Amino acid sequence: MIQRDDMTFPFCEYERRLGALRARIAERHLDAVIITDPENIFYLTNYQTTGYSFFQSLVVPVEDEPFMVMRAMEESNVYARSWVEVTRPYGDTGDAIQMLVDALREFNLANKRLGYERNSYYFPAYHQDVIRTTLVEGKLLDCFGVVEEGRVCKSHYEIELMRRAALATEAGMQAGIDACVPGVTENDVAAEISSAMFKAGGEFPAVMPYVTSGPRSMIGHATWEGRELREGEHVFIEVGGCLRRYHTAMMRTVVLGELSDSMCQAQELMKGALDLLHDQAQPGMTVSDVDNMIRTLISSNTVGARLITRSGYSIGIAFPPSWDEGYIVSLKQGESTILREGMTFHVIPWMWGVDGDKTVGISDTILITEDGCESFFTQLDRDFTVKDAERRFELPGAVSADEAAKRDDE
Repeated sequence: MIQRDDMTFPFCEYERRLGALRARIAERHLDAVIITDPENIFYLTNYQTTGYSFFQSLVVPVEDEPFMVMRAMEESNVYARSWVEVTRPYGDTGDAIQMLVDALREFNLANKRLGYERNSYYFPAYHQDVIRTTLVEGKLLDCFGVVEEGRVCKSHYEIELMRRAALATEAGMQAGIDACVPGVTENDVAAEISSAMFKAGGEFPAVMPYVTSGPRSMIGHATWEGRELREGEHVFIEVGGCLRRYHTAMMRTVVLGELSDSMCQAQELMKGALDLLHDQAQPGMTVSDVDNMIRTLISSNTVGARLITRSGYSIGIAFPPSWDEGYIVSLKQGESTILREGMTFHVIPWMWGVDGDKTVGISDTILITEDGCESFFTQLDRDFTVKDAERRFELPGAVSADEAAKRDDE
């Protein structure tokens, strides 16, 4: 290991992570693990690249020096970002899996008990087939979760970094709220969000902001498509700020007109769900307990809305295409995972189908503390932002409500 002081966290943090991983490897009676998930490689080494669609792996033996196999173009990222000293790069005309097999043989691991992430998006079945038929002298065993066990509870270093990521989230969300006026497009709103996030120190997130207006809010995981915002409609916004691949996320809703009774009820139920969460959530509860608590309250609505998904998910390290760690742990029914200090969640008591045609959201990213939970956010109100004609803030170049209505008539 190269001891260096220019990584995301102090060198001692990476030593701790590697030591804890090796203890879990030994508990599973493995001699080494082959890590291919980009989030897990980043967690252990600080290595990252946008080129993770090409095969890359970190091999961690129980005792000997770890090494990486990666595309030759990405080798510079190892030396620029990580503590890893030993690399075995392959060229664009080379065979990535053969390079891995050759490296395992070189370091006397080919005939050992090797763990691998069987469900990794980046270790596809055809690669697994090749290594199984090529590395016949060894024993390959699924070790999914061996790294994630260390990721699920964040260290104080990670928590402080997520607090900084939260500043980018809040800056982006505030800019998006401010940008929502009749006559601008969803693209305009998304541009303001992105600009504010990056100016606040944020980096490219695993998912760009979700911005949907009016009836488009009913389309799951849709985002901006150039639609013009209109008087009397609402805008659903979800922003995930990122710093050094760590994320925090929040949902907010903007109403371009008066707040109807049904929208008011939706707002109060979602706020109530988050208030209940902050009052009741604590270590020792199961994730199912938390989901049921939130789901029961949201389901009491009389405006036709539903919570059609899990009520939250672990959040932290992420690369595109998703900012959540829900595959590690989610807040959903029937799950027995216990809340522990240091867990972080994006809690989403969002409501799909208010009045049959509106999706709205208010969400929070929380940290499970020693005796409860707390929010990463400090600056934004949870209430819907209501922009009636009398008190609307308009961006330069925005058209008036009368002009927007005239365009609609045309």
